[in-house]
Amino acid sequence: MKIRAAVLDQPHQPFHVQDIEMNQELRPLEVLVKIIATGLCHTDLSVRDQHIPVPFPVIVGHEGAGIVQDIGSGVTTIKKGDRVLLAPASCGKCMNCLSGHPSYCVNLYVLNMPGPRNDGSHPYHDQQGNGVSGFFFGQSSFGTYSLTTENSVVKVDSDVPLEIMGPLGCGMQTGAGTVLNVLRPNAGESLVVFGVGPVGLAAIMAAKAAGCTTIVAVDIHENRLALALNLGATHIINSKEENPGQAIEQRIRPGGVHYTVDTTGRNEIIHHAIGCLRFMGKCALIAVPSSATLTIDYSVLNSGRSIQVVVEGDSVPQLFIPKLIELYKKGMFPFEKLIRFYELEEINQAVTDTEKGITLKAVIRMPQ
Repeated sequence: MKIRAAVLDQPHQPFHVQDIEMNQELRPLEVLVKIIATGLCHTDLSVRDQHIPVPFPVIVGHEGAGIVQDIGSGVTTIKKGDRVLLAPASCGKCMNCLSGHPSYCVNLYVLNMPGPRNDGSHPYHDQQGNGVSGFFFGQSSFGTYSLTTENSVVKVDSDVPLEIMGPLGCGMQTGAGTVLNVLRPNAGESLVVFGVGPVGLAAIMAAKAAGCTTIVAVDIHENRLALALNLGATHIINSKEENPGQAIEQRIRPGGVHYTVDTTGRNEIIHHAIGCLRFMGKCALIAVPSSATLTIDYSVLNSGRSIQVVVEGDSVPQLFIPKLIELYKKGMFPFEKLIRFYELEEINQAVTDTEKGITLKAVIRMPQ
């Protein structure tokens, strides 16, 4: 079967949109999905830049949405024709999966980093017959079709636009899940988000839905801060113009805030995120870090402050994503305001616009 896909042929180079041969023979738990659209995420670019080392050439993409075309013999929860979005892969059998934490599946790396199947077979090949790595985050959705598995599939109702649903599978559930599943603020509490790209804005929308009454957005881009106000932030701080910790202490929340979320992965910003917490406050880190080492002054952890790294919002996608869709239907999670569409052949323009801050959440539409 011939598909069209955006391939990274080598590190630090643009995507190459090309024809790829896909073997349609499904393993028992595999699912073939015709991709309608897929989000572009910073993690895809981390592969390009080798912050996440993977074998090249590779098809990435991990915020896919589409229609089920075929299912393996062991698939029982979905059927051909179902409208679905795709989430990261998990085994469903380990202790963490069974206890409701598939984001911390003990097989997470093996299942989500691209390459051949576990048995060594390559379902994707270029026109010369060479294997192309797939299964990135269990899906490799930068193509017109995706091979995934049953545990990665989330059904989508017919009354929502499928082409915008893909980002719920990663970026949106990461930001929102960090707030709603992990921090779990009570109504009336306070939260600060450092870095209000798509993931940070999802955290802000979730904080508003949870009833937080002080929601602070910190960023260096005025357009992002303005959108944060529109989506639920009560205060904004441009960290190029003022010290976030001082601004919070002096004019927003003397004594510190209950919770902070860092989406930047930068040591100096994380230091601010911890330092502006109140006694026993909690900081959640949800970025791919820019450095292999996190350096924090021990003094900022005094008074019971704590840090937690959160993966994919610590959510069960089949349970949590439908909740986000219900919030979206009620106008309480308007993530569509972040989206700008690009066609598959425009994927490198989408990357450029994303990296320049012109576009918040690029969604790539596939040729139909």
